[in-house]
Amino acid sequence: MELELDFNVPILGAVGLVTLLIAYYLFRSSAEAAVPYHVAAPGQVQAGWKGEPLEQPSLKTSGSSVIQCYAPATGEALGRVNPSSADGIDRAIAKAREAQVKWAKTTFPERRKVLKTMLKARFVLENQETIARVACLDSGKTMVDAALGEILVTAEKLQWTIDHGEDALEPESRPTSFLMMYKKNEVIWQPLGVVAACVSWNYPFHNLISPIIASIFAGNAIIVKGSEATAWSSSYFTSIATSALVACGHSPDIVQSVVCWPNVANHLTSHPNIAHITFIGSRPVAHHVCASAAKALIPVCVELGGKDPAIVLDDLSNSNFKRVASILMRGVFQSAGQNCIGIERVIAMPNVYERLITHLTPLISALRPGSILNAQPGDPPIDIGASISSANFSFLEDLIQDAVKQGARLLAGGTRYTHPNYPKGHYFTPTLLVDVTPSMRIAQTELFAPVFLLMRATSISSCIAIANSTPYALGASVYGTSSRDLERIVHSVHAGMVAVNDFAVTYMVQLPFGGVKGSGYGRFAGKEGLRGLCNQKAITRDRWWGVKTNIPPPMDLPVEDGARAWKMAQGIVWLGYGGLWGKFRGLRGVVGL
Repeated sequence: MELELDFNVPILGAVGLVTLLIAYYLFRSSAEAAVPYHVAAPGQVQAGWKGEPLEQPSLKTSGSSVIQCYAPATGEALGRVNPSSADGIDRAIAKAREAQVKWAKTTFPERRKVLKTMLKARFVLENQETIARVACLDSGKTMVDAALGEILVTAEKLQWTIDHGEDALEPESRPTSFLMMYKKNEVIWQPLGVVAACVSWNYPFHNLISPIIASIFAGNAIIVKGSEATAWSSSYFTSIATSALVACGHSPDIVQSVVCWPNVANHLTSHPNIAHITFIGSRPVAHHVCASAAKALIPVCVELGGKDPAIVLDDLSNSNFKRVASILMRGVFQSAGQNCIGIERVIAMPNVYERLITHLTPLISALRPGSILNAQPGDPPIDIGASISSANFSFLEDLIQDAVKQGARLLAGGTRYTHPNYPKGHYFTPTLLVDVTPSMRIAQTELFAPVFLLMRATSISSCIAIANSTPYALGASVYGTSSRDLERIVHSVHAGMVAVNDFAVTYMVQLPFGGVKGSGYGRFAGKEGLRGLCNQKAITRDRWWGVKTNIPPPMDLPVEDGARAWKMAQGIVWLGYGGLWGKFRGLRGVVGL
């Protein structure tokens, strides 16, 4: 019996340990369990809704400061939004500051619960169609564009932060040095307070929700300023986040949404109670934002779009040609080309160059512009959505004609398009322009339009030179077989992100997002994005009890013997950083020999 008892004691102990571990993980899972919640959808997304077409679609209304929201695909009015005033921005920041004090004390499991509630309570997943339709109504894009560019990437951001966000913000030990061997070092990431994000209109759901996800997980409150061009959808999309906070027992004031005209935005971007700004937009506006932020010494992460090259090498196999051509089509025409990391230039080697022209010309010519509004069962599919505005169309047409005069060939499109069903909508004909050279203005200007530019290269060096010939350097992609050539281009092209044999997938794995040169600076997304929203605090502590820094008497102030103090100071440097003989020399200096 004694042997049997002795045998079972370790078994019982192991069983108990396993039971405790299971109970812990079950409790942890329960504590972070998503909470179902509901957000009422705008009535405009209901089937059969028809808005009043505006005679002259415009965000501004005569004699009023209100924002006239309308569907750029049809010109139908969506409603009016009262813009925030400077006082309104002050109130929003004050609410956020008060709520952030308590939010900063929450644990990572509590923050994960909010994100899980947004995703795992199946709000985003179950409401994909509603979210997509709202984004389409306000920005003019197609449902497929919205699924890929709004919902897919937002779900990935939520999932990555749930899975890896805590690891990114865990305290991190750092190595010490020979002289400081009695110290241990650590870096911790603490909330900054109230941060702001000024985001662009091209992805009204993702661009608004993405900085919210990162900011609140880092323990901050956030003021999100959406574009006036998509002001109608901002309140609904913001409520997806605030309602999740409320469902989990937290204040909705942690997230504040403001929309204002440019003359008021300066009040936000120079506000002394804003600790960080993420800006997504154009270079001219970025100059104003950064100058404004400098008044209060607010750090800014700047993402300014690009002129992204896609380099296609001649060793592309026949089996991969069609696959790559399809990727190029999606990369150029996603969201009617209104994509900061969209493909703006296709640079092809000689053999594949002609194949691309033959293959792509009929495909681009066949693309069908249109709107999801008033679509009926049996209607032909829509390939290309609307542009946010027609204000840039004349400039686009001039750039295209200027390129043709310099030798480029226009094989499809090239002009604005009046849709027979939506004459008030903003459409540009899907365009194919080939034989484009770096000296042409169109090769140096970010178009943000459904324009496929094809440029011929003669060698790997030529590909790299053409790719690096613009002021922009956001993303890039390269397609081919030779690992040597691919890696040469990866390391030589000017870009913040490069995808090999694929397009824009760096964001789908939450690598740091951002560019260099004229495409901005700083990074959001991934570990770097989360840490950029924190105070990165460096800490040193004593490693051993009783071992502390003491100022040696010869160096103590006031100094009694300058020569002795200098010799000891020299000795410390030699001791710390010299070789074996240098350390011996340093030791002599320290002891005064």
